[in-house]
Amino acid sequence: MRRRRWLDALLGRATVAEPDLDTLFALPPAAAVLGTATGFASAGLAGVGFRAAEGRAFAGVHRQAGDLLGEREEIKDAYDYTWFLARDPSADELVKRVHGVNSTLEDAGFGPSLLCSAFRFESRGRGLLVVYLYKRGTFYPFAPLDGHRRDTVLEDRAAEALRPELPVEPDRARWFALWDIPALTR
Repeated sequence: MRRRRWLDALLGRATVAEPDLDTLFALPPAAAVLGTATGFASAGLAGVGFRAAEGRAFAGVHRQAGDLLGEREEIKDAYDYTWFLARDPSADELVKRVHGVNSTLEDAGFGPSLLCSAFRFESRGRGLLVVYLYKRGTFYPFAPLDGHRRDTVLEDRAAEALRPELPVEPDRARWFALWDIPALTR
């Protein structure tokens, strides 16, 4: 492994972070910092996006993962990803549930099917998502506006507030827009 890092450095290649689901537990304290910097507070809503698979094995894991959320919604987005949406006023409890869903899918061998987890924050009727990219092990803010536009100024402020608390995705090209996920981006 040491040789590979040396070669990557020599060739100017960046190393990619590995998924570390336990990083999700840093979100509640980071939320307090985000609130101070931007005025956005947890809306008590989160979603886990994944590509559903066919077969009984996945059906059982799907049911088990969904049960961890308790009362939940399940939707499909325009790209055919399935989203489990969970509500809980406690940010700590919401993170535990989302972590449980991600871990259940990962432990059953469906980690490659995971897209991301998104946590909704609100301020004066506006929404902001803090998104965890499963395959990168990083977070980024997404601030949707009407008409499929983004508030990039807010995204930059949120990223700066979160950076000391969470691994923020350094490649802005990977700050994907999560349009049309009811409840999360309304």
